[in-house]
Amino acid sequence: MEYTVNKIVFPNKNPLDCIVLPIYEKYKLSKIAKKINIISNNYILNILKENNIEGKINQNIILYRIPNILCKRIFIIGCGIKNKINRNKNKLIINNTINILKKYSFKEVNWYLTDLKIYDLNLYWNIRDTIYLIEHNIYSFHKFKKNKYFFKTKIKFIITNNNDDTYHDAITHAKIINLGIKKAKDLANLPPNICTPKYLSKKAKELTKKYQNINVKIINIKNMKKLGMNTYLSVSRGAKNKPFISIIKYNNNYKSKPIILLGKGITFDSGGLSLKPSNNMEEMKYDMCGAAAVYGSLHIIAELQLPVNVIGILAGCENMPDGNSYRPGDIIKTLSGINVEITNTDAEGRLILCDILTYIEKYNPKYVIDIATLTGACVVALGTNISGLMSNSSKLSNKIIKASLEADDRVWKLPIDDINYFNQLKSNSADLINSSNHIAGAITAACFLSKFTKKYNWVHIDIAGTAWYYINNKAMASGRPINMLIQFLFNEIK
Repeated sequence: MEYTVNKIVFPNKNPLDCIVLPIYEKYKLSKIAKKINIISNNYILNILKENNIEGKINQNIILYRIPNILCKRIFIIGCGIKNKINRNKNKLIINNTINILKKYSFKEVNWYLTDLKIYDLNLYWNIRDTIYLIEHNIYSFHKFKKNKYFFKTKIKFIITNNNDDTYHDAITHAKIINLGIKKAKDLANLPPNICTPKYLSKKAKELTKKYQNINVKIINIKNMKKLGMNTYLSVSRGAKNKPFISIIKYNNNYKSKPIILLGKGITFDSGGLSLKPSNNMEEMKYDMCGAAAVYGSLHIIAELQLPVNVIGILAGCENMPDGNSYRPGDIIKTLSGINVEITNTDAEGRLILCDILTYIEKYNPKYVIDIATLTGACVVALGTNISGLMSNSSKLSNKIIKASLEADDRVWKLPIDDINYFNQLKSNSADLINSSNHIAGAITAACFLSKFTKKYNWVHIDIAGTAWYYINNKAMASGRPINMLIQFLFNEIK
């Protein structure tokens, strides 16, 4: 998709392909729609009334051969009651519009929907939301399809006021952010026979070829053994594909403690010896969506040349069963020295993350944000639209919540400050068990991680319910929570 911005020009000299206009309930037209209707000698309003298109959300009509208007088609979309349009209703309007436009081969669309007054959204976010929703709506993964379909249309946002800079800033940010989201989706949607831990490290190293401010360090299995990352190594023991940790450092001449983004990258999770049910097991290739989100975020950070110091970590690993797999009942010493009794080999994400959470103490980070498809319990608690947030810092968690609301990539804070949660992790034989197998599974998983984060401000984002969604009953990566992570960084540099 191509997005540009133009000043309003009516009547136009060259014929347009398509104009998208809003109409409110009870046949109320927007300012620009009124102007075009007058030029058409009231033709537009008459047609709307003849077809009972009064402006309710979901109503739409395409007009052809409009008198006095050099335009092949005018697409009119119902937007509901004027002055009562909020962000959620605006989503419906945009998605309804794109679903109709996808049925046609428009070369260029003049888009007037940013003229809508949305009471909880300013113009910048209206444009940024619009581009995000369009890109999300039209996304498809067709790398392995013979018949590839690309929806390509040039969308012109038409300026009807004096907010030129706002339009340009919003379009620039949205285009780069959505390109990074697409890269994350493409990576996550790859099959696990291609997207292995080594492949993740390869993609990380490719960033150094494009961006001067990025350098990458790879920790392989030999390095992990020297460091004493025993829990990380235990998870990978049953897998043919060896583990790799990719450490991506970005610094745009910024003298500050680093912000660390840590992404869980289990490229396939069978559950290990605590084997998962076969139903929908193919979706376990998405257990690396945390790493994909970090990878996409680094693309955006580098492309925007943000004045930040960020370290992105892709924790690549596979969790597979074989005769060498770690077992329930094993006791393993973490890099921190804490001994963990394994009660469930399907609670592997916290085992790879805990060793990295200890390792990154060496960077003396300002903040650490880990992103992980960690627990099915989080899906039970919050569903598939809101990610879980747990933290040892109210200041950091408030910043994340603020960014999530701004970017409409929501999180919900869950508590980890009750001793009863930690009591569920007690072991009779070791310092901790890795899975309580009891209630509040998302919280106790975060409590486990918090044992390794005492030396810095840390937030854990559980994206088990939001990392992918369904199209035609089949899973597709969502690219979340990249929008929120980038907004958090924007807020940090203001």
